[in-house]
Amino acid sequence: MNKSTTYCESLTKYKRRKSRVVHIGDVPLGADYPIRLQSMTTTDTMDTLGTVEQSIRMIEAGSEYVRITAPSIKEAQNLANIKQQLKKQGYTTPLIADIHFTPNAAIEAARHVEKVRINPGNFVDRKKFQEIEYTDESYNNELERIHDRFAPLIKVCKEEGCAMRIGSNHGSLSDRILSRYGDTPLGMVESAMEFLRICEEYNYHQIVLSMKSSNTRVMVHAYRLLVNKMDAEEMNYPLHLGVTEAGEGEDGRIKSAVGIGTLLEDGLGDTIRVSLTEEPEYEIPVAKALVDRYAHRGEHGKITTNTHFDLNPFEYKPRTTHAVLNIGGENVPRVMADLSLESKINTETLSQLGYQYFESEDKWGIGDFACDYIFINKMEINFKLPGTLGVVQAYSVWKETHMPQYYPQINPEEYLNAEDFHPELNFIYLTLTDLSDELIKKIKKDRTTVLLIDTYNEHGMAEQRQIFSKLLAQGCTVPIIIGRYYRNLPIEDMQLYSATDLGSLLIDGFGDGVFLATEHCGTSKQVNQTAFGILQASRTRVSKTEYISCPSCGRTLFDLQETTAMVRERTSHLKGVKIGIMGCIVNGPGEMADADYGYVGTGVGKISLYRGQEVIQSNLPMEGAVDALIDLMKVDGVWVEAESLEAVM
Repeated sequence: MNKSTTYCESLTKYKRRKSRVVHIGDVPLGADYPIRLQSMTTTDTMDTLGTVEQSIRMIEAGSEYVRITAPSIKEAQNLANIKQQLKKQGYTTPLIADIHFTPNAAIEAARHVEKVRINPGNFVDRKKFQEIEYTDESYNNELERIHDRFAPLIKVCKEEGCAMRIGSNHGSLSDRILSRYGDTPLGMVESAMEFLRICEEYNYHQIVLSMKSSNTRVMVHAYRLLVNKMDAEEMNYPLHLGVTEAGEGEDGRIKSAVGIGTLLEDGLGDTIRVSLTEEPEYEIPVAKALVDRYAHRGEHGKITTNTHFDLNPFEYKPRTTHAVLNIGGENVPRVMADLSLESKINTETLSQLGYQYFESEDKWGIGDFACDYIFINKMEINFKLPGTLGVVQAYSVWKETHMPQYYPQINPEEYLNAEDFHPELNFIYLTLTDLSDELIKKIKKDRTTVLLIDTYNEHGMAEQRQIFSKLLAQGCTVPIIIGRYYRNLPIEDMQLYSATDLGSLLIDGFGDGVFLATEHCGTSKQVNQTAFGILQASRTRVSKTEYISCPSCGRTLFDLQETTAMVRERTSHLKGVKIGIMGCIVNGPGEMADADYGYVGTGVGKISLYRGQEVIQSNLPMEGAVDALIDLMKVDGVWVEAESLEAVM
């Protein structure tokens, strides 16, 4: 990459970005300090006792900072009482005030806590979803207006020794930014940089920056671009990483790992929050599992560097590949499941992978999470397979049988020397060290090969990325299945690690499929669903309904976990539909900008329904609001009744 597209120290040698130190109470951030973990309370900020009790649970779980919403001056004032009560119980963990819309609340909060977080999209501006024509002069006048409103907060923060996070959110960019830069990562970056430049004008440097989005691609591109822009202006402020509205359960964990993990892999990030629609203390173990992988990452084995790297890290552009059967080209990424360690393969085995056998009808049903290929190595299958399922087996076995639906896995030496190949599809298993010029030359002439790539390097994503780099340099468009092996891990850790390792490549447009080989890492069903979850989170293959659900905070107007479960129960069969479930209007039309439909709390017991960012029905009673949402989908032709598995021969 050239200087205009650099965003990290190295693409092949892990090295954490060296930021300046920001002092947040007695827990400094940045430079060589550990990557800090944090979460946010879900209680009413005026409930001092409840907020203190929840904060303690978060701290005991490992939260190094506690963020608390302060939507008005009265909540900001009560932060002092919360801090005092925590101190009485022996807790001095720094507190962060979360501010939206109310500069006066931020100024008040800065007198009581160690850090304030502001959103430049709504700190001064009010979003009206209007497109505005600006001349350079009129836009500069707007910047002067922002300066005048923002400067008092800077002065108070300097006086009180209070740090600040300037946090851009994709969904809450102001009309001004959208009109100037569009709905883009650049808009997110410039929104923050405008405020940052004002801070620099006042010689105030206790600043942390964030670029949050529910869209993992947008989030990653925005952070990278932010680093690039800061470097160009000789700034080195630390980064707070997070995927906003990630959701709940394994979906929220996988989505968070794809976004946060992609940046951690390249050494970006000084503090993280995993935003789950769950109790805040449950976020901390997930964050810790992500961060702990990098404690000794710099000790990894050397990775051969290719000088060519045709990648724009600030936008998504999938690598061009040609199609081999249903892999590569315009096809969605494929999922290959590993059955090579099974003691026996039968119809029940395939039921774990999305295929249900109806014995009475002698038919197979195919679910949304049905893998496309299974790797059996030298195992045998003694029953009729679903017609859509491909079987990959060791070359030594395949060449003796040549069975229909069966395809060989070949090592590089076999491929270079053998003459007996499948006429349509052959998998070559290799690592970076196997990728010789001779091999590439033969692959380029062969339209039947697909690479199945692996790595044994601790910094495996970077090593596998170099395979893509080398092929790009030689104009080779062969499709690639990204493979990784995990052993003796809890299923939760396997999900986080694989989402990081594979998702990082998928985010950059690399990979035509995924292959998770595991040993003692949960059930085959869990591993298979993880593979589909990674593709969904990286937005490369949609297999299920996506819920953009905000984490609860003190602004939430209903039980978010209960409501999310209720909406999910009625709509989870709507493949490809994105539904935003937002606890308050702050996280309403803005934060769920990526959703097709929105279910937003606008008052106690009141719900407003959105189509995209447009209000369709306002202040509906919560009872019956889900029915109204379904009716809206019916009007749009989106709704379908839940159906059983499709039966196919």
